[in-house]
Amino acid sequence: MATSAKVHAVETSNVNGDWTIVVPRRGKQRRKLPTISSLEEQQQVWVPTDLESDQDRQSKLMQKMQICLKKVESSQFYHNFVEQIQNQEILDCFSRVLRSELKMETVIYGIGSIELYETPRLQLSLAILMKRKFSWIGDIEVFDPILSVTETDVLKALGCSVMSINEQGRRLATKPTLFYMPHCEAELYNNLLQANWGAEHLNHFVLFGNSFEVYQQYLEFRKSTIVDSTNYISVARKFTDEYAIRTASDEYFAAFHDSSWHFFSPQTEEHLQLFKID
Repeated sequence: MATSAKVHAVETSNVNGDWTIVVPRRGKQRRKLPTISSLEEQQQVWVPTDLESDQDRQSKLMQKMQICLKKVESSQFYHNFVEQIQNQEILDCFSRVLRSELKMETVIYGIGSIELYETPRLQLSLAILMKRKFSWIGDIEVFDPILSVTETDVLKALGCSVMSINEQGRRLATKPTLFYMPHCEAELYNNLLQANWGAEHLNHFVLFGNSFEVYQQYLEFRKSTIVDSTNYISVARKFTDEYAIRTASDEYFAAFHDSSWHFFSPQTEEHLQLFKID
């Protein structure tokens, strides 16, 4: 029997109100309502388009990040976020992914320009604070094709590594992995699921990103043309436990609205084959 999707609402005075499809406002000029490209598209070696780091820009950006880290850490939003992770039900989900491993590496896709916009800085700050707070969160890798040399240098100074390959979201989860992807395109989530479409791999990672439930509501309501970019998302919902994030205030709404934790639990390969991908 197919497993039903579970979406766990969190008691909150959330300002979300009506759901919307997530179209991030980060100044990412390349962003648009996603359409999926060829799944055979090859991963490409990536280098920043600018060739030199600007020391003055780097110093100013580091200062912005330190201010943002302190702001997030002292916020009610962060307090709620940590409290939610420490809930026994969610801790059990993380433990199931960790199995016998001590650390869960973090892969951040699509962070956007942390130099130009506060929303990416808030999102990055949350990931860094989570690593500092929880001993089982391991190293952080980051990628976005719009990152500058200045931004990559600051990311490294903050303890992150920057990928040199554009993986198109297709990292295979061969060990416990947290994919941290707030407000990415549907295509990236779909690529991630397709690359890991096996019971062993799907049980090996956690996804923090756009609510799959919201995608489904949007598709049903609008009969959207993004359906080809969400076929794996739609099927994965059938064996996903989803926990909505509390934004707590308008200040964090733009960065985290309609975001959720997603834990996947297909029981066996045979169980996974019951679900048809269109």
